[in-house]
Amino acid sequence: MDSPHASTQALYENLSLASRKFVADVLGSLSAEQRLASTEIFKALTASLAQDNERWAEIQRRYYQHHLELWMRFAARSDATHAAAASPPPAPVAVPDRGDRRFHAPEWQQLPFFDYLKQTYLINSRWQAEIVEAVQLDARAKHKLRFFTRQLVDAAAPANFPATNPEVLKLAAETNGESMLHGLENLTADLRKGRISTTDESAFEVGRNLAITPGAVVYENELIQLIQYGPATATVYARPLVMVPPCINKYYILDLRPENSFVRYTVEQGHTVYMVSWRNVTEDMGHITWDEYLEKGVLKAIEVAREICGVGQINVLGFCVGGTLLAAALAVLSAKLRDPVSSVTYLTTMLDFSDAGDISVFVDEAYVTQREKDFARGGVLHGKELALTFSSLRPNDLIWNYVVNNYLKGRKPEAFDLLYWNADSTNLPGAMFVYYVRNTYLENNLRVPGKLTNCGVKIDLPRIKLPTFVLASREDHIVPWKSAYQTTQLVGGEVEFVLAASGHIAGVINPASQQRRHYWLHPGLPANPDDWLAAARERPGSWWSRWSGWLAGHGGASVPARTELGNTRYPVTELAPGRYVRQRCD
Repeated sequence: MDSPHASTQALYENLSLASRKFVADVLGSLSAEQRLASTEIFKALTASLAQDNERWAEIQRRYYQHHLELWMRFAARSDATHAAAASPPPAPVAVPDRGDRRFHAPEWQQLPFFDYLKQTYLINSRWQAEIVEAVQLDARAKHKLRFFTRQLVDAAAPANFPATNPEVLKLAAETNGESMLHGLENLTADLRKGRISTTDESAFEVGRNLAITPGAVVYENELIQLIQYGPATATVYARPLVMVPPCINKYYILDLRPENSFVRYTVEQGHTVYMVSWRNVTEDMGHITWDEYLEKGVLKAIEVAREICGVGQINVLGFCVGGTLLAAALAVLSAKLRDPVSSVTYLTTMLDFSDAGDISVFVDEAYVTQREKDFARGGVLHGKELALTFSSLRPNDLIWNYVVNNYLKGRKPEAFDLLYWNADSTNLPGAMFVYYVRNTYLENNLRVPGKLTNCGVKIDLPRIKLPTFVLASREDHIVPWKSAYQTTQLVGGEVEFVLAASGHIAGVINPASQQRRHYWLHPGLPANPDDWLAAARERPGSWWSRWSGWLAGHGGASVPARTELGNTRYPVTELAPGRYVRQRCD
């Protein structure tokens, strides 16, 4: 076994390598034109500050004042320590933001040197943020500057380095360097995998303790498998529910462990549920288009579910990108004067991409044009690239937190089903991806009536006149809740809007049985989402119960539950969860 000193040196060297690789990967996701534009933004920053000397001087004055106060308090604290005084430490100059877990350990407050490091970092980071906010740039350029500045600031936190993290040093001393050795082993394993481990992956397996709601595959093509779940009640609503999950992830986010499975809950409420399981596409499938995702995916699932259940109309639900696909498919049906759907539910879905949040930092004309060239002859967007982009939106939670835990402290991440699913990324066809990002994130064409043609017809979202349930999550970093709210202003029909607490995933996966969190309701739908929130009332518990009551009103008559899945035309081919969901990118 290596000595602790050798293990520590190897850990430092490999951490440096991993950090450089992470930065290179993030920058590598930008085109050459984007990198040049970023350089121009920083030049504009310098010029703007030079033109506003008074404001710059005031920012600098406060910055130096805070550092002077910190130094004086640190010096006074050192004198008190030498004098063996029992007085408490002076009030801090800078304290972490609420929810910032990086400096929770008592050593960050109790040990003067590390308290000084922490406060120095906080003063510096807020100074940099203030400079960014003061600069005169257009909104898009400032958004980019703000985002990339935050990336650098988060990466530079003293908690991320062995020599400046007191928790890491204490643990290394207590274990005689064993924690460093384990950290090196964890880092080596992750470098081999090409991604940071965020959960104990040995604790989960699709089909063993995830995605185990009883059901069977009743249809498949090159793009989807359609799963029908068995009944959990003696009678069911006549109209089934088809769920369309995001195609950039596996469907089992909606069917995790039994205690937090949205699918199981819905089945237990008396609904016949069908699930679209998207194919994790391979290199030879890079030609598949957006229209094929509508025709072979969403529209085919609706057709099969109607035929098996023998009903004229069904209910549908879309989650995230699945909801965007679903809306386009419903617009196709509306344009063709077909009426197979009774109601629609959108979970954390964007149809209006005017404000797409931090993801828009990566998407501009230069990026999309380059990707169109990359995929002109096929090819796929690999799931790891998407995963890196999403992780960079919350680097402290999804990157640096695990760098500290796994590599600096040498610990294994805890078992967490949501994070296991998050690491199970999927590939997308290049042709479909570039159409999607150009017409949504870049040009926001989907919301414009008649702008897009899908499946041979013009898309017009206001013509979708269906009872609609729209869910947004207040802390969503992927689909900003105010953007999700805009769906209420786009579609026709009666709309109910619910705002859940928490983020993109935790806001959705909130089991009713646990009575956790809360949500907001208001019957009015003003144009401004801030006006809606000002008038909304908070309700305790999960939004699932509210939605279940709403969906029951569109389920139709109560009929005896079918004991056989599928039918003669669509027989069972294999048990759930099926083959497609088990195909991994690793």
